[in-house]
Amino acid sequence: MNNTITAVPGIKVGHYTDLQAITGCTVILVEDGAVAGVCVSGSAPGTRETDLLKTGNLVQQVHAILLTGGSAFGLDAAAGVMQFLEEKNIGFQTDTITVPIVPSAVIYDLDIGNPHIRPNKEAGYIASSNATTQEVIQGSVGAGTGAMVGKGAGKNYSMKSGVGSSLIDLGKGILVGALSVVNATGDIYENGEIIAGAIDENNKFLDIYNLMKKRMFRANPGENTTLSVVATNARLTKEWANKIAQVANDGFARTIKPVHSLFDGDTVFCISTGNVEVDFFDISLISQVAAEAIEKSIINAVKHAQKIDGHLTYSDLF
Repeated sequence: MNNTITAVPGIKVGHYTDLQAITGCTVILVEDGAVAGVCVSGSAPGTRETDLLKTGNLVQQVHAILLTGGSAFGLDAAAGVMQFLEEKNIGFQTDTITVPIVPSAVIYDLDIGNPHIRPNKEAGYIASSNATTQEVIQGSVGAGTGAMVGKGAGKNYSMKSGVGSSLIDLGKGILVGALSVVNATGDIYENGEIIAGAIDENNKFLDIYNLMKKRMFRANPGENTTLSVVATNARLTKEWANKIAQVANDGFARTIKPVHSLFDGDTVFCISTGNVEVDFFDISLISQVAAEAIEKSIINAVKHAQKIDGHLTYSDLF
């Protein structure tokens, strides 16, 4: 059974991975279009086309979401996603041309690998070409190739992370999936216990939150971020998609500590791909379940991580 975001009808996911430069990008394709919303809760975001998702703005559907490494440089990869979609005549139709709508967000992975090689237009095109409805490949791939956690104690103490995904079936035909790229300042928690983060030479967790309280925090502004996409086949308005993205941020708070800091660019997208009719109670439930789906996808991101550049992983410890 596919327990990842691609089980939601209309969703395809593709990765581009560069293991030499230790970076990459991940594309969530919605070729039939999707209503979308966003919540940017971090104070150091790197984003593209997020203003377009606000209520009251003209465009009502997106055709892909790009999550990418490379910090602001990595936004170049969106041009490749646009090229891929334009070749298929997918996008917002104007009088003269079709314009694909590709909101994007970045993580800072330039502190690992080669900082002078970042995802570019070609990388975005390749990731789009790789997109399928098959179960999402998780771990240190795509936008998660250079992702780390526990960065608040400094790079040398952080652990490897990556991309994770999850799916929750609400019955009544309603599905909620999530995909996250976890590159956090803080540690990652499951059931109240740290499972990945800053770690010392004896493989003991340093506890970033306590380091912060002791003023031993070493994170640099703009170098840490968690990105998530929530997808559902429930029919949503733009207003409800934005609300669900906002509530879904609770999934970050359940699994990452500290979170939403001045040093993070945390961003959640919500996309609605289907025509399953829902009422206000369903929408309220979906928003709560979206947070749970993000929580699970963040945990999966660290549990599936592979060792790169000598950094420890969850599987090394557990």
